Amino acid sequence: MEEYDFIVVGAGISGVDAAYRLKTQLPECSYIILEGRDEIGGTWSFFKYPGVRTDSAASMLGFPWRPWKHEQDMADGHLIREYVADAARDEGIDKKIRFKHQVTAANWSSEEQRWTLTVRAGGKEKELKTKFMMACTGYYDYTKPLQVEIPGIKRFQGLVVHPQFWPQDLDYSNKKVIIIGSGATTITLVPEMAKTAGHVTMLQRSPSYIADLPKTSPVGAWLKRTFPERLALTMRWCSFLEEYFFLVVLRTFPNLGRKLLTDEMKSLLPDKVDVSVHFNPAYQPWDQRLGMSRDGDFFKALHRDNCEVVTDHIDTVTADGILTKSGKKLEADIIVTATGLYVQLFGGFTPMVDGKTFDVGKSFAWRGAMASGLPNVGLVTGYMMATWTLGADASINLLVRVWKHMQKIGATSAVPVNEHDDLASSLPVASQSSTYFVLAESRMPRVTRQSPVCSSSSFLYPQILNVITL
Repeated sequence: MEEYDFIVVGAGISGVDAAYRLKTQLPECSYIILEGRDEIGGTWSFFKYPGVRTDSAASMLGFPWRPWKHEQDMADGHLIREYVADAARDEGIDKKIRFKHQVTAANWSSEEQRWTLTVRAGGKEKELKTKFMMACTGYYDYTKPLQVEIPGIKRFQGLVVHPQFWPQDLDYSNKKVIIIGSGATTITLVPEMAKTAGHVTMLQRSPSYIADLPKTSPVGAWLKRTFPERLALTMRWCSFLEEYFFLVVLRTFPNLGRKLLTDEMKSLLPDKVDVSVHFNPAYQPWDQRLGMSRDGDFFKALHRDNCEVVTDHIDTVTADGILTKSGKKLEADIIVTATGLYVQLFGGFTPMVDGKTFDVGKSFAWRGAMASGLPNVGLVTGYMMATWTLGADASINLLVRVWKHMQKIGATSAVPVNEHDDLASSLPVASQSSTYFVLAESRMPRVTRQSPVCSSSSFLYPQILNVITL
């Protein structure tokens, strides 16, 4: 049976970054990457809906060890996928990836001090052993979206599409389209579809905050033109400080943040759109992730005659559209259900410890990188309220430090322990009010208000602040 020091599960941004850190910081260790799909890139190779792009600066979404060279900073999805693939190839990481290797089970043996992973590949199952597993699988299910009850949806005679499974041959030109949702996907879809669709209606149950960001950062473009690549890396720190300051202001002074965001949206929206109705959220800024409009494209779309936003609840779907609770009839040829992701960890498999199923919903997140009661597992997720890669890289570096400490003291396993069994008074690890996170609380670890199982809402960039200590 094959055995490795590390097995990385997932070949997206987190998995490739983990492989680089293992290669450079633990060169004596053996590792492989198991990827269930047939290509590299994770989210950025999976989603194919029109206009898919990042909603944060690509200079930060990219790796700390490889500068982002494109002019675009709010970059299109295919550029990010190519960037990740190029990085893996140039570092020789691609040779360590085993595609179409889906992990279906993982069992820790205290007697062996090893994980045994059951993997399905080529229609057959096999087992691999590892001393340490890094779960770089993201936080959502690739096989199904969030299941939302939409009354009467089966009566609709047109086409129902979910962004997660976008048909590549879908022709929506001159069609009447209703997009249900108000999150990042909707904010991307509306301006893209409005270019050719006959009419686009954004139907939201409740408003969201949306900020305008430039597609190309003027500062970043100047740095790249003026300085050598090594110095142009300072753009990553410029973007980091800008995002950090923005988050601090909005979280520390929410009323001021609300006013600034609302005033900006009002200045960018047409007079026909009532900001107090359609862009006046009931929550404070960053209680949910902020939506980002690239070069104001979302707001510009609403200036078009073929684009509108409706804030209402669905009464029922009819054969040719949607009837809202207020009695408004919205006609449609296509309904796009941009209603969110089904949140899960470990890519769908459930870890077992000595033959017993591990209940992640009753564990505590240790410094955002491990779960209490789960030996030798790195639970690598990026920031959910800020740029993903910053959090993922901080967690990976911390896990490398854990491994080095284990080697130093002669330990064969490391498992976080929460000395205070305070599950009843604990908090969700994702401090967001977004529906798909609220519904997933039982599938996610818990946190408290005290380090090292501190809530990420207590301060910003928790992994970066905690990575200096074990």
